[in-house]
Amino acid sequence: MSPSSTRAQKRQRRGMLISVLAVVAISLGAFGAVFGVKWSPKLGLDLAGGLSVVYQTDHKVSASELDEAVTILNNRVNGLGVSGAQVNSTGTNQISVSIPGVKNSAQVLSEIGQTAQMYFRPVLCYSPGYVAQKGTKGKPAASPGALPTSCPTANQLVTSNLSGSVNNANGVQYNVQPDADLEIYPSTVVDNPKDTVLEPGLPVKGQTGVNELRYLMGPAQISGTAVKTATAELSQTGEWVVDMSLTGAGSKAWDTMTTTYFHEIIGIELDGVVQSAPITQPNQSTWSSFDGSVQISGSFTQSSAQALALALQYGSLPVGLKQLTTQTVSPTLGKASLDAGLGAGVVGLGLVLLYVLFYYRALGLVVISGLALTAALLWAIISSLGHTSFSPSFDLAGITGLIVSIGITVDSYIVYFERLKDETRSGRSIRTSVDRGFKSAWRTVWAADFVSLLAAIVLYEVAVGDVKGFAFFLGLSTIMDMGVTWFYTRPLVILLGRSERSTSKGRFGIARGLAVSSTMAPAPMGAGK
Repeated sequence: MSPSSTRAQKRQRRGMLISVLAVVAISLGAFGAVFGVKWSPKLGLDLAGGLSVVYQTDHKVSASELDEAVTILNNRVNGLGVSGAQVNSTGTNQISVSIPGVKNSAQVLSEIGQTAQMYFRPVLCYSPGYVAQKGTKGKPAASPGALPTSCPTANQLVTSNLSGSVNNANGVQYNVQPDADLEIYPSTVVDNPKDTVLEPGLPVKGQTGVNELRYLMGPAQISGTAVKTATAELSQTGEWVVDMSLTGAGSKAWDTMTTTYFHEIIGIELDGVVQSAPITQPNQSTWSSFDGSVQISGSFTQSSAQALALALQYGSLPVGLKQLTTQTVSPTLGKASLDAGLGAGVVGLGLVLLYVLFYYRALGLVVISGLALTAALLWAIISSLGHTSFSPSFDLAGITGLIVSIGITVDSYIVYFERLKDETRSGRSIRTSVDRGFKSAWRTVWAADFVSLLAAIVLYEVAVGDVKGFAFFLGLSTIMDMGVTWFYTRPLVILLGRSERSTSKGRFGIARGLAVSSTMAPAPMGAGK
């Protein structure tokens, strides 16, 4: 063998060794990193427990309107700080929402279930809570007529009455008394933006029942589509405020509205409830343009500021939604499902590993090590994705996808090893067969994995819910199988096939696993063919 051939073989051997070590380092390093920061996969609804709710539109909608509603609901859920949630349209008029790991289902439902459009309305005056009037025989009187469109002078929320008022978290001005005559009117049910409405505010501590404060508001001046972004922030004085930016059209409309109602109260109304009612520029003597940037201040707490920001940011739905079904899955049931799924996976994997170890001997160790490295890298990837905006949830369907992928991965090894058998049975040595066998096997492995990956992509695009999770994890595992086969299995088997010790020694050698004579083992390095 010439010196140049020897140097080429050494370079090739060094390259393959580097490839094997790189895969080991990346897999174990990634696993160690997520283990060190205590990250783990975000479990889905059926494993971690949580909340599942189905909404239906209140009228027939277009596909684009339904997609927009899905996007807004998804943003609302993500805005709550939960991860792994799924929001999908089902059919032509329904939306399903699954939120794993929810402990306070009622609170989450109240946040995401606000389904009407948001409106900004001028507040005319305050009203006491509704008090049903009794007739002459003690029965409820007939419902009163249409709401008044104005209030007594002393109760009007105009500049002269609001002078010196204090703006608290809900915009309540305690030196302006509610109009007692409004208590006979029930709160508005049908929220028409062109009408005068009477609506309650968010619950205020100490104000319940008949003492609940309500707001008589004029026609809407702006809808929630004017809001571009809204965030809760700490001001320079250490108080919680809500910073809101407006769209181009929204900025012009806002300036027009606040010019008309300068030093007066604007009600921010969502789903028939006033989220906040602040005074326009209370600390300024003259009006000035907002330039598309609005700050709402008051006696906010962190939670109330974040709730208002969430409502402003994701409050404007193109359609009205109503709850059809609500289901709460207990964590205990989820844990039982997780134990059952993992148990089935471990048993199946154990049987596969015992089979390949008994059938392929030393090559079986390649399968075991390859699956272990793939599992470590998968764990790291899935755990890391759980801390991104994509945040796929790991549910029973995902476990099923991974279990199916184990069969696909083991198939890749078997295709390669059986091709090695064919090569050695045709009279070639193991040393020359490992290279030739992989070239032939790779075409089959690549074709099979490509078909599996294509099926996973199509399934992910057209499916919803749990099937989408199955497709995602199946596709991810298939991509990793192709990478590990090329960068780990191929170089490792070639290196082992060129080692006399690993091929022909004892009952556990590669020659025994391939069922060929030990005379097919490689000659010592430097010898001729």
